[in-house]
Amino acid sequence: MPTEKTLRAGSAQKRAAILSSARELFLSDGFDRSSVDAVAARAGVSKRTVYDYFGDKQTLLHAVFDEVGQSLLATVRRTLDDTLDDLADASELEPALVAFSMRITTDMLDSAEYTTLQRFVRTASGHLPHPDDRALTNAPEEAMGERFAALGEAGLLDVPDPRLAADHFIALTFGVTLSRLGSANAAKDPRVRPFIVAGVRAFLRAYRA
Repeated sequence: MPTEKTLRAGSAQKRAAILSSARELFLSDGFDRSSVDAVAARAGVSKRTVYDYFGDKQTLLHAVFDEVGQSLLATVRRTLDDTLDDLADASELEPALVAFSMRITTDMLDSAEYTTLQRFVRTASGHLPHPDDRALTNAPEEAMGERFAALGEAGLLDVPDPRLAADHFIALTFGVTLSRLGSANAAKDPRVRPFIVAGVRAFLRAYRA
């Protein structure tokens, strides 16, 4: 007889299989043309199981959207910790912010998760929660704002509005890069770094303490 631990592992595996299958179908066939039957068949579970886990197709889409968003948020938080933690003085700000931005362009902006999120917003926005109701809509910017606030408390930045500072940083670095190049992968395109460096320097001219 299966133990409780085995049942929980099996449930987690089924949920992951359903989410993965739904993500693939929503991307390849579109949300409206994807059926719960097709999701169940691809995941190797019954249609009843899909409904038991997620209720309906729109709730399943929201779950896929949130899972992708959580993955992207984890990337941002991990990169913030790796590059902007425990800076000793202001001389470390520019190289640290450049390192953070270069990592994000490669690990996040060129990731399958980011592409998936953007495609869902473009093709299934009518089925997603309103932007004001999406818990993850502003989470990456909020995480950056929290780190900028900490750098402000350490006397390295002057950030009266940390969230606005995060918005400015994103616009000056990733926004300009994507606008000029159409993509942003520092590992593949040497043109990315000059835009990132220029954006970081513009940000520091405005916000360095």
